[in-house]
Amino acid sequence: MKSSFLLAGLMVGTACSAAPQGDVPAANASKPFNETVVADFDSPWAMTFLPDKRMLVTEKTGAMLLVSADGKTRQTVATIGVDSAGQGALMDVVLAPDFASSKRVYFSYSAAGEGGKGVVLARGRLRADGSGGERLGEIEVLFRATPFVSGNGHYSGRIAFSPDGKYLFFSNGERQKFDPAQDPKSTLGKVLRLTLDGKPAPGNPLAAQGFNPAIWSYGHRNLLGIAFDAQGNLWEQEMGPKGGDEVNLIQPGKNYGWPKASNGSHYDGRDIPDHTPGDGFEAPKVSWNPVISPGGLMIYSGDLFPAWKGDAFIGGLSSKALIRVDLDGTNAKKGGQWDMGARIREVEQGPDGAIYVLEDGADGSQGRLIKLTPKV
Repeated sequence: MKSSFLLAGLMVGTACSAAPQGDVPAANASKPFNETVVADFDSPWAMTFLPDKRMLVTEKTGAMLLVSADGKTRQTVATIGVDSAGQGALMDVVLAPDFASSKRVYFSYSAAGEGGKGVVLARGRLRADGSGGERLGEIEVLFRATPFVSGNGHYSGRIAFSPDGKYLFFSNGERQKFDPAQDPKSTLGKVLRLTLDGKPAPGNPLAAQGFNPAIWSYGHRNLLGIAFDAQGNLWEQEMGPKGGDEVNLIQPGKNYGWPKASNGSHYDGRDIPDHTPGDGFEAPKVSWNPVISPGGLMIYSGDLFPAWKGDAFIGGLSSKALIRVDLDGTNAKKGGQWDMGARIREVEQGPDGAIYVLEDGADGSQGRLIKLTPKV
């Protein structure tokens, strides 16, 4: 077998110098890319690019930063009141599909409230502040995981919009509580499909069976990446227990097995049945044992790395790696894995097709933003 929901006041910061730029010494001569440090941050968690090539970056303790394209200047556009203990953080940040006109930014964070703690989905508008800077205002909470429970882990909180821009997919981790992933009333351990206002989307596949009407799929553990490919398939990666990290093709109404099935084992060594044909659970398309501790997920669509177009890229936390997964329609297999020398929390594609990796800085060091470009 296998081995309080209130947001803190918004704070507008002044532009300041970021980290010096420069090439990172090659840790692995076989890497097919050059690495250039763009900036560094205090325990960053996620990032996204604006149409003008600037970036929004979230930091664990609640700061959302607007960073210039070259990484040299930044300002704090919001400070969110988060519960950042353990795995808590100001987490994902994603532009609305209509950002060009609405200026809306969606984000997630961990919060304390009645019953314990949970992940929250919110949005705001990025506007000029009247003094030459910008701020995220009109912030509103759209959705809260249910129930809030004790503990500081497995919030998840990843956001992806459907290709048509009509729906929002939101990951809720099972909060290290195991059984809620199979509980039809709980949103924990689920992929949710919501309207852009945070309501359960009409037509969700399990609502008629008595499930929470927001649920799209269930039986998940700690879902730290979700993304659509060019064909409209929704891919998800999640941390397994001791072994059994997964990449899944998310299908409506399906049960992905946690904690009844896993390609890993409990941390105390107790076995969990493997995924097997006919067990009623959707098996992962790819799994890892030993683990990679997957962080962010990106599906590459750029032209700088043509051989990788359509492939998935995962940030490895404990593995300190960048991991490529070869996607072929609805199938997947392991591709390359490169040692990055630090925990990688996030992977994003830049406007020019470069790949950006964001270190999480959990060891007390600064989390660097590194731009990857092809070797010539």
